[in-house]
Amino acid sequence: MVLIKSLQELDGESHAHAFPNEEPKTIRLTLSEGEHVEPHSHPNRDIILYLISGILELRLDGEPHHMIQGDVVHFDGARDISPVAKSDSTALLVLASKLDN
Repeated sequence: MVLIKSLQELDGESHAHAFPNEEPKTIRLTLSEGEHVEPHSHPNRDIILYLISGILELRLDGEPHHMIQGDVVHFDGARDISPVAKSDSTALLVLASKLDN
């Protein structure tokens, strides 16, 4: 099975699920300058965040990480995450279930 979706199709939602009910979860996040997401976690997930446009301060367990357009970060979803838009920003997040070792 092949699923293709244009990110432009997801306009209008700040947390737009590209492929609802599919794994891994794939989310297009859009934040206006000054907006943020309250701290939260995604236990049992590995997360990759690719910053498509803008500037983000990605807070992981309260520690700030400065991201600019084109940056990609990988982190454990058990950490508290809180992105803060320093300019209008769009990111693509992939939340994959952790594999049992």
